[in-house]
Amino acid sequence: SQRGCQVPRSVSEELGGAADPFEHPAMIRRQLLAGTGLRAIAPRSAVSSASQRRSKSTPKSPFVTRAQPRAPTRGAGPAAPSRAAAARPMSGGAKLVAPPMTYISGEEMTHYCMELVLDRWIKPHIDTSQWEFYDLSCKSRDDTEDKVLHDAVESGKRIGAIFKEPTVTPTQVQKIKLGLKKTWGSPNGAMRKGWNGITISRDTIHIDGLELGFKEPVLFERHAVGGEYGAGWKDVGAGTVKTVFTAEDGSEVVIDQRQLADDNNAVVTYHNPLDNVEDLAHIFFTRCLESKIVPYVVTKKTVFKWQEGFWSKMKAVFDEHYLTDFKKAGLLQHCGGELQHLISDAATMQIIRWTGGGFGMAAHNYDGDMLTDEIAQIHRSPGFITSNLVGKNDDGSLIKEFEASHGTVADMWEAHLKGKETSLNPLGLVEALIGAINHSVDLAGGPAPLKDLTGDIRTHIHTLFVNNLGTRDLTGPEGLTTEEFVDAVGMMIEGKTLADVQKKYEPAKEVDDDENLIADIDDGMVMRLFKDLDSNGDGSLSYKEFSQGLARLNVAPKTSPVGRVLRISLEDAI
Repeated sequence: SQRGCQVPRSVSEELGGAADPFEHPAMIRRQLLAGTGLRAIAPRSAVSSASQRRSKSTPKSPFVTRAQPRAPTRGAGPAAPSRAAAARPMSGGAKLVAPPMTYISGEEMTHYCMELVLDRWIKPHIDTSQWEFYDLSCKSRDDTEDKVLHDAVESGKRIGAIFKEPTVTPTQVQKIKLGLKKTWGSPNGAMRKGWNGITISRDTIHIDGLELGFKEPVLFERHAVGGEYGAGWKDVGAGTVKTVFTAEDGSEVVIDQRQLADDNNAVVTYHNPLDNVEDLAHIFFTRCLESKIVPYVVTKKTVFKWQEGFWSKMKAVFDEHYLTDFKKAGLLQHCGGELQHLISDAATMQIIRWTGGGFGMAAHNYDGDMLTDEIAQIHRSPGFITSNLVGKNDDGSLIKEFEASHGTVADMWEAHLKGKETSLNPLGLVEALIGAINHSVDLAGGPAPLKDLTGDIRTHIHTLFVNNLGTRDLTGPEGLTTEEFVDAVGMMIEGKTLADVQKKYEPAKEVDDDENLIADIDDGMVMRLFKDLDSNGDGSLSYKEFSQGLARLNVAPKTSPVGRVLRISLEDAI
């Protein structure tokens, strides 16, 4: 009943029943794209400011822009190998001057990889003198008493375009190991508060010619504030717990009062701010409409009654501003003609079922965190998911912070420190960097060629992946190392061809003499001979079977020197 359609009565029916009232979202999307001349490519994520680049039919966004952006460029979507990209070598020309951007560095393996990327792909071709760099490593935060974090937040608010490397939130063990004064908390809370966080957009990344998890794009909006992450709590004994709200005028409201009988209790208090849910709704529905994605709102409001407000605000925005356009686009034809609600339990299972993709979900902070982790695992790994915090500045413009959805890859960093080869896939990191650069161009109104360069970088990465020149998570043990992959992309940025990269990293294989020996044999006759020798039919030859077979064929070596006419081993003369 919560999904607004004729819904199966049980979860088992929902998973195994023959009739599902929710046709696969990807099928709907493919039907809509058929005959339009459009390719079913991945959507622009929040990276590309869906609110700022809308079609004429899309309702007006509540956000303002600081400058007129250029024609939209695709975000984390598939890019076929492009001749145009190869024809735009950057070496030897004047550097492109990048607009202001806040760059927040982290540590461990991802920081090492980004240093390689900056030195090989970015700095030779882009003047980054207007970027503001902040070191958020544990040591830097400790040395500055966390002033560096506050400075980074201020910079991000002022500039509006931020790239962030993965950072470490130190444990007690790391505090001792690094000699820190304290275990500094996660910087994410300060960033989301300082940038008036609305949503964390997490979308699947797709590469033409490469099978990952979801075939079509999946969009997700995770409410950026509230919930368990900002909870206050205490361990208490038996007694009474009373939660009281005091209004600004001094009046009080008792939220809850209960008697605790146990000797050990964890009492937790948190709240869900709802003032910015309308902003989240506009971002989500605009992106879904642009990308022809079927939208769903996810809560557990049947049990957690306080979540009703999130759903009702989302639906109110949808009905007033987007319902007509979604109907015209045909996106609601299998959903009862209206926005659908999914209980979080059902969403967990539908994500597993809907591997065709083509759907979007919006959820509370904690549910969004869990569900996007599930999406990441189905779509191979967190390295193929974007993670973009969208906030709202005082002037109404969007603040966007871009980062990879994975951590610092500490185990690979330990291997690197021991001198071992590593193979880190930088795709999630680079997609974030591209998103931040492109947003900085949007805010500044140029330079347009900078987006051409970031698009070329994405294309080169995808080209190498689909030509078996990727990192080892995709191509196996023969894949390129961290340093080799960065170099390979760097070669293509400089104008080298795929053939040049293949020549360097895929040298011609030596001729295998043994392969030549069997090149012209009759496989059918050889198999017939093998079956004849395999007297017990178990698919293998014992020494006895082999000896008896050679004797029956009259080719068994004899003890007499005259009879030894066969080449028994590769070391023997013929």
